[in-house]
Amino acid sequence: MNTDLNAYVPDVIFEKIPIKNLVSCQDYQRSLSESQILKIAHEFDLHQINPVKVSRRDGINYVFDGQHTIEAVALVSNSRDTPVWCMIYDHLCYEHEAHIFAEQQKHHRSVAPFDTFNAHLESGSEKHLLIRDLVYSYNLELGSKKKRYGTICAIAALENIFDTYGYHVLDKVLRILVSTWEGEMYSLSGNTLNAVARLIAAYGDVLNEETFKERLGLIPMKTIIRTARERRPGSLGYAEAMLVFYNKKCKYRLSMRKLYGTASDEDDLDDDDDSYMDG
Repeated sequence: MNTDLNAYVPDVIFEKIPIKNLVSCQDYQRSLSESQILKIAHEFDLHQINPVKVSRRDGINYVFDGQHTIEAVALVSNSRDTPVWCMIYDHLCYEHEAHIFAEQQKHHRSVAPFDTFNAHLESGSEKHLLIRDLVYSYNLELGSKKKRYGTICAIAALENIFDTYGYHVLDKVLRILVSTWEGEMYSLSGNTLNAVARLIAAYGDVLNEETFKERLGLIPMKTIIRTARERRPGSLGYAEAMLVFYNKKCKYRLSMRKLYGTASDEDDLDDDDDSYMDG
């Protein structure tokens, strides 16, 4: 069987080209996102910079994949004379470039937060090791998207709480949730984790853990979820629902107004699938 294995290798060459000699923003591309450029620059890691895909037509180097990369490199280096590695196609027409751009994400699979977390563990990241060990200290497990008793699948919520409020708040969040609902799977969702973090950030030690356990422990998570959905989306709705039940028959109620303006923007991302409540 005579198979030409080169038929499966792109017909390209690699060159270092100064950013000033690259042209991007073709009509088929997305508009440049300043926030994305700033994010790449802020988290700049030389080992994460991929070769830029370039179509060389009529002596001009058109970037059709990597325009945000080159702008971030230019920003970090403070020079458009900085070269980047380019994967150069010299036989494409404009229409073919547009087709490649449109199709390039078709078979792309994003890395799940759980897999990213595990990779950080393998790298020896102190932050991720601390989070893992804290979770394990409450006899909980870390998992992917399949919710089950005693397992936290909301990896992004754990990291967000750690980054926003610190280790000790995350510790307190886990302690309150485990003592109140004893590992019930929806009590460990991203919305409940972020909601309790909001309550701790807003009220501090005024939020009594024993009172929380006694009052909220009598309320099924289905009721918490239903009440939260009736109030507002995301973790803020969950925090409000928890506070409503916490304040019932309480002589000195905690003010709902203190809840607002205490959390990061990430907290309102509803990363839970509470679809068992639907229908």
